[in-house]
Amino acid sequence: MKVPFPAKRAAAEASRPYEPKSVLELRGSPSPVGEQKIISELEDHVLISPQLDEWDSLMRDLGLHDDPNPDFGLLSDIPPQNPIADLVGSDYVDDLIRLAECFETNSLQLAHLILARLNQRLRSASGKPLQRAAFYLKEALQSLLTGSTPPMHQPQEIIHTIKAHKTFSSISPIPMFSSFTANQALLDALHGSMLLHVIDFDIALGGHWASFLRDLSDNPDARNPALRISALVPEDYAAESTLIRDNLTHFARELNISFEIDFVLIRTFEYLSFKSIKFVQGEKLAVLLSPAIFRHVGTAFLNDLRRLSPHVVVHVDAEGQMGFGTTSYRQAVIDGLEFYSTLLESLEAANFNGAGAGDWMRKIETFVLYPKILEGVEAAGRRGTAWREALVAAGMRQVGLSQFAEFQAECLLRRVQVRGFHVVKRQAEMMLCWHDRPLVATSAWRF
Repeated sequence: MKVPFPAKRAAAEASRPYEPKSVLELRGSPSPVGEQKIISELEDHVLISPQLDEWDSLMRDLGLHDDPNPDFGLLSDIPPQNPIADLVGSDYVDDLIRLAECFETNSLQLAHLILARLNQRLRSASGKPLQRAAFYLKEALQSLLTGSTPPMHQPQEIIHTIKAHKTFSSISPIPMFSSFTANQALLDALHGSMLLHVIDFDIALGGHWASFLRDLSDNPDARNPALRISALVPEDYAAESTLIRDNLTHFARELNISFEIDFVLIRTFEYLSFKSIKFVQGEKLAVLLSPAIFRHVGTAFLNDLRRLSPHVVVHVDAEGQMGFGTTSYRQAVIDGLEFYSTLLESLEAANFNGAGAGDWMRKIETFVLYPKILEGVEAAGRRGTAWREALVAAGMRQVGLSQFAEFQAECLLRRVQVRGFHVVKRQAEMMLCWHDRPLVATSAWRF
């Protein structure tokens, strides 16, 4: 969906480079056996990454008891989905942009007045995708204005987040595309290595490592492989870290893979850089990045990374243009409206036609998407170098993803069978698009 943004934005949009829209043309067709193996892995992906059924006992051990009648509201004022959307015009978009501009001019009194009007027009997370995206952006700006941040990493919130991520992975190709493309880039660079060390700057719930472990166990060239992960996490991630460690350690043991994971606090890394991470001689090093780490620690660490000479640096961008590197709150809101309304459109098309669909959508929006929107808005006022420019400035060059990675992506889309999704290759970057708008972009880099 196109956002009805002002004329200046339209002019900027028109001046952007052309985004290719064609589906990838593969240079050769793998065997039917190879395709069947990929399809089987896609079917298993939701079950093993992460093994959420097995996490129930782990959560009980941690005292994270599941509530049989939970209140799924992360935002206290979100009522259940209303089947009849509020009748509002696109004027709320203009008000939302004006509210963002108030942060840049420090017009706090005007901001409160505009916010009061928006709270009348955007009362709940209901309506069309654009309206719901606007609601969450309004909530994020309100949180920034009032200093009231919703509680995160509480026991019940962790349970709801796990379930929401599981649902997201089961209905949308976005998480699987991110996982498979990143994993294949790592496997291609670390081919034949016995001792692997990956620094993961955005581990989330760690589900992508389950499929990576499975790929390692199926690789005939890697006998008795050993994988070590150094994961950067925030200070309030203790419960999630325990769940990730126990789940992945158990799964690696089943696959007879030597596995170790260390958690490094982001604040510690901010002060010590790579001195906060343990390195072992003989290991092949790889790095997994996302835009989130640049919001936390900036881009200066990339110069330190060069001295480590990793075999590959993989960047997965599933946030559009919103976030660190954006020069204004206004631009962050405009980009957020475009990106998240498109993402919500794709979710509606994926698998929300049955009973209870609105409830599942609301859980994904509340526990998966809103935290990203909030983080992106909070980072909008920080000046910084965009991630791509920072990688190039640090001396990295982009390298192409393998043909097998391309084939995996195409198999994924054939499997989910949702019209509107397609894969585009722009130079060396592989993107999953909803119609003409990219939702995920994976790229590999080397020094």
